[in-house]
Amino acid sequence: MATLKRRALLAGAASVPAIGRARAETTVTFAMISPLSGPWAREGQLQLGGAAMAVDDINAAGGIKALGGAKVRLVQFDAGDSAEKAKDAAQRMVAQEPDVSGGFGAWLSTFTLAVTEVTERAQIPWFTQSYSDLITGRGFHYIFQSSPTAVDQAEKALPTILDLAERSTGKRPTRIGIIADNTASSVSFLKPIRGHVLKDLGLTAVVDEVFTPPLTDATTLIQRVRSARPDFLLALPSNVPDDKMVLDKLSEYGLGGGKLPVVGNGGHWATPELVANAGKDVVQGIMIVTAAGAGKGLEDIERRYMARTKEPWMLQEPIMAYGHIMLLAAAVERAGSADRRKVAEQIRAFDLRDGPALLFPGQHVKYDAAGRRLDAKLMIVQWQNGRIVTTDPPEMAQAATIWPKM
Repeated sequence: MATLKRRALLAGAASVPAIGRARAETTVTFAMISPLSGPWAREGQLQLGGAAMAVDDINAAGGIKALGGAKVRLVQFDAGDSAEKAKDAAQRMVAQEPDVSGGFGAWLSTFTLAVTEVTERAQIPWFTQSYSDLITGRGFHYIFQSSPTAVDQAEKALPTILDLAERSTGKRPTRIGIIADNTASSVSFLKPIRGHVLKDLGLTAVVDEVFTPPLTDATTLIQRVRSARPDFLLALPSNVPDDKMVLDKLSEYGLGGGKLPVVGNGGHWATPELVANAGKDVVQGIMIVTAAGAGKGLEDIERRYMARTKEPWMLQEPIMAYGHIMLLAAAVERAGSADRRKVAEQIRAFDLRDGPALLFPGQHVKYDAAGRRLDAKLMIVQWQNGRIVTTDPPEMAQAATIWPKM
């Protein structure tokens, strides 16, 4: 059964006949630009693990059949620790790899905004899991955003969290604390929350603090949280070291380990390093809003990824990287060409409900005119007993949400 599921994922890349037959290619080049050094390097490495597995799966299954079995080649460029370095990486990619058919990255929304200024001019179709609404709000034609946007997540996340709390405790929270960095994703996420979501849900923000990463000391932030006594904390750092600093201070002030429910946003909250550095008891109960993960139905791909990488689970970064490589391969198959403009045309025409679409919550891959994925759902995962489990949406849930009694 597992082998059949794997074949179904790969078959989705070739389920529609190629519309044109170009000359046989020996290789097709896909690119990845993500932080492989600096404070976001861990997330980039997780993306690389998923992308490399997808490339190997495609090649082991016979390569790009519409191009005579051409093998897929993955090239990686380091976005580093700033938007300027990310843009430089994109410029190097364009100069050094003129045959790139498409790519994905650059994880942090601020980096993605910079990278796609370059990829758009080069007419390279580019997938991203980054959240900022600005990414697909610029009228670009070669950007494809597979995650729910930050605004969409913000409008869906808090109602979902409140429903989970009420389902678990019988009570609905009314007081929220907010601490966030000032990166593009966090800014986009919080704009609708401050603008109308809090009011719509009857929530009062008793703490609302913004910082510039990296954090050097979280003491003042958490002192304000302790004094304000929110029912739960929305914590929006964008990297593991800042996550840990916040959690350490929560523990120091007697709020850690689930005593104060914490909701984070993004896959960095679910990395094994967080539990290794902060401790099993400290991360217990943290809920994470994310764009993808290995819930029900994706057990086989997660097992293979874990065996290959020795990672303890597969979440947003690797599974979306895997999915984006599969989508690029599907587009090349359908185009019958490695030409980047023809590949982009096929991505715009996607309306997939099988194959690679099964990797994304909502299980539908279709992009609107702006490049945003229609029917993109968010996912809630939670730290329970030192592991990450999916708790929402119900059709992918592996466990019920734990919420402290209010």
